[in-house]
Amino acid sequence: MQRPSYLLIDLLKIVAAQCIVWHHLALYGPLADALAQATPELAQWLFDYARMAVQVFLVVAGYLAARSMGQGLLPTQDLLRSLWQRYERLVLPFLLALLITVLMSAIARPHLDAELVPGRPSAAQWLAHASLLHGLLQVESLSAGAWYVAIDFQLYALLALLLWLARGRQWAGVALVAAMATASLSGFNLDARYDNWALYFFGSYGLGALAWWASLRGRFSGYALTLYAFTLLVGLASLALNFRERIALAMAVSSVLLAFGSTQLRLPRRLASAVRHLGNGSYALFLVHFSVLLLANAAWSALDLEDSDWALAYIAGTWALCMLVSHAFHTQVEQRLARWRAGAIPAIAAIAAK
Repeated sequence: MQRPSYLLIDLLKIVAAQCIVWHHLALYGPLADALAQATPELAQWLFDYARMAVQVFLVVAGYLAARSMGQGLLPTQDLLRSLWQRYERLVLPFLLALLITVLMSAIARPHLDAELVPGRPSAAQWLAHASLLHGLLQVESLSAGAWYVAIDFQLYALLALLLWLARGRQWAGVALVAAMATASLSGFNLDARYDNWALYFFGSYGLGALAWWASLRGRFSGYALTLYAFTLLVGLASLALNFRERIALAMAVSSVLLAFGSTQLRLPRRLASAVRHLGNGSYALFLVHFSVLLLANAAWSALDLEDSDWALAYIAGTWALCMLVSHAFHTQVEQRLARWRAGAIPAIAAIAAK
């Protein structure tokens, strides 16, 4: 069971996931037009700003990755094992969610514009997505947000590689992470040509990792805090030259995690349980909500409801359906896969050891 001290992280993931869902509601298909007509100011805000919630995911992911890696990965086999486990955790539910999206796309395709509905996937597309190379290879995405799954793995791999290069010297590993983060904030993140590479996003991810190390107790935390402050100053200087709201948000979230990430939140038991569940299910919501949006947009178009006064109620129902489907996916797919992996990996290791 997750400790109460990390409920803040769950809350951040919940808010970020909801922002992404509502951003896509305001972005895709006839439902986006209906939302714009019903509440133009809200729709415009969701369109312009809700997408920046991705920065929350990036910072939180860096924070949690640093926490899971501890003092770094020494042997090469530990590095490879860690990368493989991360790949499995991301890709297995990702591919199943893509299968759902492909099925929903087939249903929605006759009723929606071709620009919204992904085309019929080829074997090459499936292979590119399964290998998480679809962005780097410029392969058409099969789902909204598929790019993030690939970037998440790249970022984790880059962080693990930097710590592995430090050969167990924690101070060196943290220094390498800070150097890479500053390079991203002041250079790579300014060039959109890198937006399919981890280098573009590592400033936000690295700030999250540094915030975790700086929050630890002991002499090392002072060293990590110094590097975090230096990276933050570089980020502020880069914003002075080229302001990016998404980077400002990432710096703010990392500061909140540094200050309050380990603070125990006193919530009623049932509320705390609900927060944990929704936080743990945020990845499932991220994966499956686009399928629901396709189906809901297709039904809206097929029923010719563009001028209906029920637009807000229909959109609210679509959101509720996203939540229900994500709950089912999290409990019946994601958690089952996690239990299977937890049993399969030790069994394979035992067979290999014989």
